[in-house]
Amino acid sequence: MSVYLDYNATAPIRSEAREAVLAALEIGANPSSTHAAGRAARAALERGRAQVAALVGADPSTVTFLSGGVEANALAIESALAAGFNRVIVGATEHDSVWACAHALAPAVEVWPVDANGVADLHWLTAALTQNGRALICLMAANNETGVIQPVAEAAALVRAAGGWLHVDAVQAAGKLRLDFAALGVDSLSLSAHKLGGPQGSGALLTGEHATITRRLHGGGQERGRRAGTENLSGIAGFGAAAAAALRDLPGVPAHAVWRDALAETMTRAGAAVLGAGAPRLSQTLCVATPGFSSEVQVMALDLAGVRVSAGAACSSGKVKASRVVEAMGRPDLAASSIRISGGWASTEADWARCGDAWTEALARRRQKEVA
Repeated sequence: MSVYLDYNATAPIRSEAREAVLAALEIGANPSSTHAAGRAARAALERGRAQVAALVGADPSTVTFLSGGVEANALAIESALAAGFNRVIVGATEHDSVWACAHALAPAVEVWPVDANGVADLHWLTAALTQNGRALICLMAANNETGVIQPVAEAAALVRAAGGWLHVDAVQAAGKLRLDFAALGVDSLSLSAHKLGGPQGSGALLTGEHATITRRLHGGGQERGRRAGTENLSGIAGFGAAAAAALRDLPGVPAHAVWRDALAETMTRAGAAVLGAGAPRLSQTLCVATPGFSSEVQVMALDLAGVRVSAGAACSSGKVKASRVVEAMGRPDLAASSIRISGGWASTEADWARCGDAWTEALARRRQKEVA
């Protein structure tokens, strides 16, 4: 039986989400229709909206449903640019959907540096915000590769005082950290269903009172006029159910850190380095690098042993390349040898232990070949 430890790429679908998807498909109506079946569809849609909002302590009216985290990040960036925010500051370890979108749309992008643990430098931001221009700042809540948690609330206070717009990619953090949209003080925040155990193809952008969304798709008044097109009812229903289950299970998430740290100890004894070890991290995320043991070889060796992990982000069309995140942390020497191990709602202590056994055996085989 295989072990799946690639939750940061996609979490296996929860039974609650699967049932909600099937129930929504059975409705068989458009949420914009006014007949009885349409009203049932609308009720399922709004139930999903309320469940997603509850996961991050937000009002349902702040939620706009989209196709996923990538579209949510793009909509936030495009809306800020359209609203006249003429400076774009992006964290050095941001997800590629933020990094690439900002570089594609903005005339210039200022890169917000991180320290050796991957934590954004607030002193740098304080100085940057004294410069002229209205700034859009992008900072993810927790890194998708290292699990490092960023000082979002502290950054939000600085940005708000300077009249800027703070967009937070919370795709990896939601369901793993307790988040409160209003208390964080951010202007926009993105979420994705499939990181929570919901279906792929459903996401959301939450926006605060200071954020004005510029619609990208036209032709209908869906989502309060923010995004035209018939809503993905089954995806949203599954998203909502997954969000409700994740909120229910949130108190048990910190316990995963014990399993993570036991594996980290096994790997560091063998010569691996834990990325972000000196910073607060998601309890179920471990990023390690082993000099001379390439990311691709490690992933393949573990896969052959029935253990599924990733080399960095899972958004590179199946390609394994040096991690931009690890490079930004000042360790280019480790960027091509890092792997990400991430558990989630169905993970067990035995899964993490088996990963350690398989990795140790793979490393031993590699060292034997080097000696031979």
